[in-house]
Amino acid sequence: MNVLQRNNVTVAGQPDGRPMILAHGFGCDQQMWRYVAPAFEDDHRIVLFDHVGAGGSDLSAYDPERYGTLAGYAQDVAEICRELELRDAIFVGHSVSAMIGVIAASEAPEAIAKLVLVGPSPRYIDDEGYRGGFSAADIEELLESLDSNFLGWSSAMAPVIMGNPDRPQLGAELTESFCRTDPEIAARFARVTFSSDNRADLARVRVPTLVLQCSDDVIAPDEVGEYVHRAIPGSTLVHLAATGHCPNLSAPEETVEAIRAFA
Repeated sequence: MNVLQRNNVTVAGQPDGRPMILAHGFGCDQQMWRYVAPAFEDDHRIVLFDHVGAGGSDLSAYDPERYGTLAGYAQDVAEICRELELRDAIFVGHSVSAMIGVIAASEAPEAIAKLVLVGPSPRYIDDEGYRGGFSAADIEELLESLDSNFLGWSSAMAPVIMGNPDRPQLGAELTESFCRTDPEIAARFARVTFSSDNRADLARVRVPTLVLQCSDDVIAPDEVGEYVHRAIPGSTLVHLAATGHCPNLSAPEETVEAIRAFA
């Protein structure tokens, strides 16, 4: 199966421009970058895609074993890079795709030259000396709720994840995005996402990295962004004025400005 079809890859911008890969988070698809991507089309080759199971990806390509860890998703990124012959690319990963990008940068070092991690978390569950924001019981309850009533879970959780209660249309959009996702695949992806521990991968990052941290982010609180910044050698941490977990939707201009200053 052609990787470009499998992952619904779309390419825009300048064919000879520096590549910029934009990767969406859980329950989303490439449309979540529609306010950010156009800002870079004049001087970059923009690569957008959907993780298998999301958006316009080929659902028949979903393999529970391959996608049983984030490494399977990172392998997809590496395959996209090779198929498009990308070099010196900037990988922008939102939420779980931040850690997918960290893994992919090791998988395809010839292709990925910079990382932008938007709301990253290497581990969501608290551990000794580490605050991820959730207890193991919290995560298990979240996953059980998702398994038993995906649409209800989406309606309740998406506005909380989005934040910005003064702009309910943002939460409604994220809810609709969640509800478009195949429930079975979404449940498996959620378990992989919220059960992963990628802290050891951070020290292996060898490319310039920007960490974008929002305030009032219930999914990736400030302490997590600080941890990622400390763990990645030479990384840059920028605290955005944006609130919630999805600045690509809630504060695209500030997000673009921060990425442009780094890229």
